[in-house]
Amino acid sequence: VQLQASGGGLVQAGDSLRLSCAASGRTFSSYALGWFRQAPGKEREFVATISWSGSSTTYADSVKGRFTISRDNAKNTVYLQMNSLKPEDTAVYYCAASSTYGYRHDTRYGYWGQGTQVTVSS
Repeated sequence: VQLQASGGGLVQAGDSLRLSCAASGRTFSSYALGWFRQAPGKEREFVATISWSGSSTTYADSVKGRFTISRDNAKNTVYLQMNSLKPEDTAVYYCAASSTYGYRHDTRYGYWGQGTQVTVSS
């Protein structure tokens, strides 16, 4: 599966942004999807993941209650709705696909998009 993330940009603290990740391939609906992020000088970190059906989701504590992951299998797209953005959310955001739901470690994801920059000003 090939992934293409989009929707990043420059926003102010407290604003909202929605990221999209479009996938190619007929097997999109069989993969769990995840969002990760990497800030300058830091390691890539887990943000959220969603099961193949969309019925299960898991979030990092740092975004729980502010971010929502969802997917539309008919459109081969996964979304990350980000509300109440903070300057510490500034990072390059990546979408990724895994054959199994529930993983937080990036080594469990075999397919990656190219990343989209999110910058939150204070």
